[in-house]
Amino acid sequence: MVRAEERGMRLGKYELGRTLGEGNFGKVKYAKNLESGTGFAVKILEKKRILELKIDDQIKREIGTLKLLKHPNVVRLYEVIASKTKIYMVLEYVTGGELFDKIASKGRLSETEGRKLFQQLIDAVSYCHDKGVFHRDLKPENVLVDAKGNIKISDFGLSALPQHFRDDGLLHTTCGSPNYVAPEVLANRGYDGATSDLWSCGVILFVILTGYLPFDDKNLAILYQKIFRGDTQIPKWLSPGARSIIRRILDPNPKTRITIGQIKADEWFKQDYMPVNPYDDDDKYIEDEPISIHEPSENDIQGDVPTFINAFQLIGMSSYLDLSGFFEKEDASERKIMFTSNYSQKDLIERIEGIVSEMGFRIQKRNGKLKVMDLKSSCCLSVAAELFELSPSLYVVELRKSYGDSTLYRQLCNKLSNDLGNCQTQQILTAKA
Repeated sequence: MVRAEERGMRLGKYELGRTLGEGNFGKVKYAKNLESGTGFAVKILEKKRILELKIDDQIKREIGTLKLLKHPNVVRLYEVIASKTKIYMVLEYVTGGELFDKIASKGRLSETEGRKLFQQLIDAVSYCHDKGVFHRDLKPENVLVDAKGNIKISDFGLSALPQHFRDDGLLHTTCGSPNYVAPEVLANRGYDGATSDLWSCGVILFVILTGYLPFDDKNLAILYQKIFRGDTQIPKWLSPGARSIIRRILDPNPKTRITIGQIKADEWFKQDYMPVNPYDDDDKYIEDEPISIHEPSENDIQGDVPTFINAFQLIGMSSYLDLSGFFEKEDASERKIMFTSNYSQKDLIERIEGIVSEMGFRIQKRNGKLKVMDLKSSCCLSVAAELFELSPSLYVVELRKSYGDSTLYRQLCNKLSNDLGNCQTQQILTAKA
């Protein structure tokens, strides 16, 4: 039975509809943007359930990771709305279901169709790795298919960012789904997130083309032995090219396993390959609102729903759901820095322009963003500055280096943050080259 508060519920500019799926800590509902008519998927997370299951870090990680990623083959997060009892993640609505269901309904896919999906998978995974994001739970259930037959990677709750690496430069958390996990992850001696993700991609390719798992056994100990040995039989009815690339990916030795660059150079992979470019922050998707965590106005809320509060009030209520790190730390690309400021938007723009001019830079205004340029003969620097409104009295200033001298970039970031940032959040992380 549908609860009264969920029937025709308004959530800001969205009207919630049918339930698309349910999990242990919440549900996903269809939502329509009442202004544009566009459909979205809203993941509704129960705060109490999150704390009971102790998955607060997982939720924070998924939100923080999805915020970084804007690629046609990755599910996009548009905004987060927080209430006293729930967190609402407004996500891209993908209509075609899971890749797992697509394979199950057909038994297996043709090499032509399977190769196209695998090419998209590699493009998306390569993009994530370039952003410093390692998924760590790639499997057909976490890959969605849209109405046009294109894939969308989802479920980044187990993903890792550069700050999760230890001093040895490796990840050490054993996670993932048993049939898809790389042998070096099971070995529990540290592993490279990119290499282990590629192993999972190889298992997915095998499943796409054959309809069954390369490593499988009801006994986990035996399953893990098969994975450690790379013990699988590749069907002879697959083409030589397909067999070769699967064998090179499912190499149990991560040091000799094929890399993404080598995959893209493989002759079988390159057939009819049409690389998809990520959305350019300066040129594409400018019609979309930036991701935000905000509080809808009272007039936007209809139905028997909890009183909405500002996300930063939510932070104060529970350290388990501290979202401040998403706004005050450098992101995984190591080229982007954010800080919060209480200046108004007009004052911020004027003060940024003044500081930039004093430092000898020039500034351009484009697509609602500021572009800081230094084209001296001795050094070059290009930095984009963008403002996100969290509340009428709180803004996030995002600085993103396109290219140029890292020392000069750090000087600019420190100057802007120290002069314009809140006293509690003046300290920022140093960007690396």
